[in-house]
Amino acid sequence: MRVDFYQLSETPVEGALPALTAKMRDAGAKVLVVSADDAQRGRISEALWAPKGTFLAHGMAGSADDARQPILLSNTLDAANGARFLALADGQWRSEAEAFERVFLLFDNSTIDDARATWRSLDGRDEVERNYWRQEGKGWVKAA
Repeated sequence: MRVDFYQLSETPVEGALPALTAKMRDAGAKVLVVSADDAQRGRISEALWAPKGTFLAHGMAGSADDARQPILLSNTLDAANGARFLALADGQWRSEAEAFERVFLLFDNSTIDDARATWRSLDGRDEVERNYWRQEGKGWVKAA
């Protein structure tokens, strides 16, 4: 499992997530985006409608079409769309994330302590590859 930690310092999650999910989709992956915050999921949905002029097809979990959604927004880790990629948009790690091939943990200053604790908890595990990314300008820089 690969876990990518994305520290949001210049944009909120709804500003950063469209570009990240577009790259995941370009790689052919289905994506599950999880947030316990209903309002945040709504803002993410709006942002996915028109990221830089390109619509990213997605849906909210709970409909009859969940399995068909390339990007599914949910408050649980039930990947009804068969996603192997998971974006934890609310900055909260969940142990069920370990069932996914790749996890994107997006966090800001309000959840940085939880992200640090998660980083430490995954340290030394052979089956886990960790990467840390920080915002710099309009892009991401991998930190050593």
